[in-house]
Amino acid sequence: MLIKVFSDPCFLPSNMNPDPILIPFWGDRFNKSLYPSGTSFTYDAHNTYREIGSSLFEMTSLEEADIALMPMNWRTVRGGSWRSKPDKNAIDLASQFAKKVHQAGKPLIVFFAGDCSDEQIPIDNALVFRMSVYRSKTRSTLPVPPAFIGDQIQQQFQGELPLRHKQTQPVVGYCGFARSASLKQVARTALYHTTMLAKQRRLGVSPNKGQILRSRAIHRLRQSPYVQTNFIVRDHSFFDLKNNPTLARQNAAEYFQNILDSDYVLCCRGSANYSIRLFEVLSSGRIPVFINTDCVLPWDASIDWKKYCVWVEENELHLIGEKVMEFHQRLSPGDFVELQHQCRKLWREWLSSEGFYTHFHQYVRQYLTQPQRAVPFDS
Repeated sequence: MLIKVFSDPCFLPSNMNPDPILIPFWGDRFNKSLYPSGTSFTYDAHNTYREIGSSLFEMTSLEEADIALMPMNWRTVRGGSWRSKPDKNAIDLASQFAKKVHQAGKPLIVFFAGDCSDEQIPIDNALVFRMSVYRSKTRSTLPVPPAFIGDQIQQQFQGELPLRHKQTQPVVGYCGFARSASLKQVARTALYHTTMLAKQRRLGVSPNKGQILRSRAIHRLRQSPYVQTNFIVRDHSFFDLKNNPTLARQNAAEYFQNILDSDYVLCCRGSANYSIRLFEVLSSGRIPVFINTDCVLPWDASIDWKKYCVWVEENELHLIGEKVMEFHQRLSPGDFVELQHQCRKLWREWLSSEGFYTHFHQYVRQYLTQPQRAVPFDS
C-alpha cells in the first residue's frame, strides 16, 4: 500500500534543502553535509532510499493525500545550535503551509533533527518526529528518527564487513572530542541557560553535559583492569574543521579506523540527547557502549537495544569497565562474530535512510488504518 503524501516546494525557502523524506521526489538543491567537505562522511546517506522512495510514498494533491509533509526539516528553520537564530522567512512559510494543511483536514508531519530538536515549535496540530528526546519529559510515543549517515563499509570495503575475533580482554575505542568540567564551561552553561530562558522560557540541559560525560567515561575505562582502551581524545570537535579540509580528512580517516580497530566503541550524547556515533558504530559492525542519559532510541518499541549494546545508565558510569566485561564474557567466540553482523544488519534494516523510511511507511500505514489508537499530537 503506497502512502499518499502531499508537500509543496513553493513553501520551501530557496536557501534550504527539502527534508530527506522528500529527496526521491524533489532531489537535493545543495550539497549541505554536516561534515567537512572532502571527508568520507559526506558520502550520500540516501543513495538507496532515492531508488525505493517511490515504492513507499506517492506524491499527490492535498485533497487526495493521506498525510502532508512539512517541506523542510525543522532543524534548518531553527538552526543547528542553541546559539542560532531561527529563520523568520522559513517560519512564515511553514506557518502558511500548516494553515493550508489544517484547513484541508489532513495530518501534518514535521521532522526535527539536530541539537535543538527537543524544543517546541510554533506549529499547532503537527506530528513532530524529534531526534533528541528525554524519556522522562515526553508523553509522545512517536518513533525517534536516527541520524542518517553514509555507508562507509559499502564505500570502502564493497559491503564486506571487516570482522574482529574475540579476545580475552575486550578493546574499547573512542576517537573524538571530550573535555572535563572547567570554569569556562560553567560560564558557557550559564550563558546557555540565560539564552534558553529568554527564547524558550525553560532551562533545558547544558550542551556541555555530553563532553563532560565522555571525559568521565574515558577516565573510568582507562582506569579499569577489565578492558584495553584505544582512545584518541581531541581538544576540538570534528564539526569545527569545515575550513581545514586537510585536517578534516585526516581526522575522519582516524575516526573510522578507530572504530574498526575496536571491539566496542564508547557512544555518549553530544550537545543534544542523542549520539550520531551510535549509528556510525552499528553501521561499521561494532558493538556500542551506550551511555543512557534519559534517551529514547529509534524504534525502541520494536528493537531490543540491550541486545546490541553494552548498556550503561548514567548513574552507573563508575561501573562501565565491569559492564563491558560482563557483556563480553556472555558471548562465545561465535556469538561475538555474529553480533558484529547483527549490529550492521540492524543499522541497514532499521536505521539507514532506506531502513527507517521503510518502517516509517509501515508506521504511517498503521496510523492511518487505526486512527483511534494513534499517538497523540505533539505540538
